[in-house]
Amino acid sequence: MQAPNIWHKLALHRLKVILIGFTLFLPWLCNAQTYNWAKQNNPYYERRKISYGFVIGIHTSGYQVKYSDKFVTPKFDTLHSVMAPLSAGFSLGFLANLKLFEYLDFRLMPKAAFYNHKLIYNFTNDTKRELLIETTMVELPLLFKYKSQRRGNVRMYMVGGVTPGFELSSKKDDSTISSNLQIYGTNMSLDAGLGFDFYFPLFKFSQEIRFSQGISNILGNAPGIYKDPINKLNTNTVSVYFIFQ
Repeated sequence: MQAPNIWHKLALHRLKVILIGFTLFLPWLCNAQTYNWAKQNNPYYERRKISYGFVIGIHTSGYQVKYSDKFVTPKFDTLHSVMAPLSAGFSLGFLANLKLFEYLDFRLMPKAAFYNHKLIYNFTNDTKRELLIETTMVELPLLFKYKSQRRGNVRMYMVGGVTPGFELSSKKDDSTISSNLQIYGTNMSLDAGLGFDFYFPLFKFSQEIRFSQGISNILGNAPGIYKDPINKLNTNTVSVYFIFQ
């Protein structure tokens, strides 16, 4: 039997996302340095105590699998591994931003997120069973935003906080596995990320990359042949957001 290092696989994809995000941000950053002393757009925008906007996000997400002790028992000798590949999805939502201090904001970002999570059971006879879980979640990120000094029409920032999530609807495409695998409809994750604010004459546009690590075990307690080899399931998500304020 082989226990795959799923966290390592996720880290490789995260590196790709970081490189892509940095490539997107670099031209804007260089442009900001070139025009550091140019005329500022919306020079009094940050004086607003409360501001609003909307959010469009794309993400890759997958389960982090932790095997149970039963996985190494004779009962599961034919089970080689349980894989959880990453799958793409998207989210839509709104933003309410409260200015606390000059460089610190608190933001609320209610959104609907659409996930496609997979579990693949690989057996020693070269067969496999795949479960696709399509889930719509209502998520409520509660974040603190720490901002740098504004340079021209660009400002860098970091965000961190927690995101509770509640299942709005779910669909599983394999009834055999579904009857033996229970997934809870609530989740909690820790979030951290960074981004850039770009100031335009009529609005502010932000690009942000954020990492979310699930801290809730979303695997139910109902026993079954597909549940027993697994002890814990967490979510791992890498998101890119486009924010308009």
